[in-house]
Amino acid sequence: MTTDHVAIIGGGFSGALQAINLLRHQGPRATLIERRGVAGRGVAYSAAHPDHLLNVRTGNMSALPQDPGHFERWLERRHPGLVGGFAPRLIYGDYLAELLAQARALAPDRLRVVQGEAVDLVAVGEGWQIALADGARIEADAVVLAPGNLPPHIPGGIDAAALPADAFVAEPWGGDIAAGLSADDVVLVIGSGLTMIDIALLLDARGFAGRIVALSRRGLSPRAHAAVAPSTLDMRPPPNAVALLRHMRVRSRAVGWRAAVDEVRPYTEGLWIAADMAERRRFLRHLRAWWDVHRHRIAPQVAERIASMRAAGRLEIVAGKLAEVAASGNGLRVRYRPRGQDALETLTVRRIINASGPQGDLLRSEEPLLRRLIGRGLIRPDPLHLGIEVTQQSEVIGADGAPRPNLLAVGPMTRGTFWEIVAVPDIRRQTWAVARKLSNAHWVGGEGL
Repeated sequence: MTTDHVAIIGGGFSGALQAINLLRHQGPRATLIERRGVAGRGVAYSAAHPDHLLNVRTGNMSALPQDPGHFERWLERRHPGLVGGFAPRLIYGDYLAELLAQARALAPDRLRVVQGEAVDLVAVGEGWQIALADGARIEADAVVLAPGNLPPHIPGGIDAAALPADAFVAEPWGGDIAAGLSADDVVLVIGSGLTMIDIALLLDARGFAGRIVALSRRGLSPRAHAAVAPSTLDMRPPPNAVALLRHMRVRSRAVGWRAAVDEVRPYTEGLWIAADMAERRRFLRHLRAWWDVHRHRIAPQVAERIASMRAAGRLEIVAGKLAEVAASGNGLRVRYRPRGQDALETLTVRRIINASGPQGDLLRSEEPLLRRLIGRGLIRPDPLHLGIEVTQQSEVIGADGAPRPNLLAVGPMTRGTFWEIVAVPDIRRQTWAVARKLSNAHWVGGEGL
């Protein structure tokens, strides 16, 4: 089948980079559909505060896999003092927006950006018709779904409808989370990962002088990058999960845990694909939280600020499970079970902010398009309910178990197949490969060519 026109639903990092890569491969025309006002930035690079930094050094943040130094050359022209360090996310958003603008300027007849919300997708002949919320229709030979991260679930124990309107923040990027708070207030953050770090920095930057309590099952928080990037050897890890864990412990003692994790990093996708479902489930149940805090690190200067807040008693990280939340006076009465204990403890807070992490379970999503696609059997959850089930070529697998070569998905919602697909280095490879497929450029070499 000839592919003359590709529609990309979702104009955040994954979708915008997919469009850019199609043009760089001299591929088919592309229409990028984004419901937000600006395409190319996504939530991570548009809703951030200037204090929010990238979690990866600038040297590994090029959006173009065949040009590893592209982002740093861009920085040298605009913000030379940031080269080699951890740049603000807002500046990275500027970089992405400029890449997209350049692509549109160079090929205005091959890339169209449409502001609108895709709410339905139906098969028409050998292609697709996309319905937008405003009634418009777009036809395409192939469609790439790029929904990004879905909003977090509301944690168990919270009935949001029964709480005061300003007492519970279901999604932390939708408004001013510090509004109405005083120095006497306590804010409870559900989750202690990267989103919690962002929230703590944002509350601090907005002048909140009260106390922040972060509650998560294990009470683990992201580790810091070293001041200088560790050098690593090319150590191919063993394929068995138990042997891999033993290997990581041995290597950590020999070269440090950062270098040990970085050595494994090039192989994690292959290890995940090779693991059977039982091994994957064991990893998610027992090791995922530990892997996340060591793999997804924070900049040293961010770690210093968080450590300072903890030392001053302004931030406390607690291991436990939320049990119930009820309105109480001008605040909330929170009951939780500390890890390893049976008795519940009580905490009175002014506000709860949900930082439990992006959801991946399609069956719990409220997104109209995804719900309709599930209802029609065009997509289905992966077996671990981490996102959309796709093949290793990113082709969506329907309810009948058959892949659809002209319906693909990219980005974090494909983590069930690839696992490591949430960071720039992973997504740039995936979108590059999908662009090659849709451009019939399979003869082109891999990343770096």
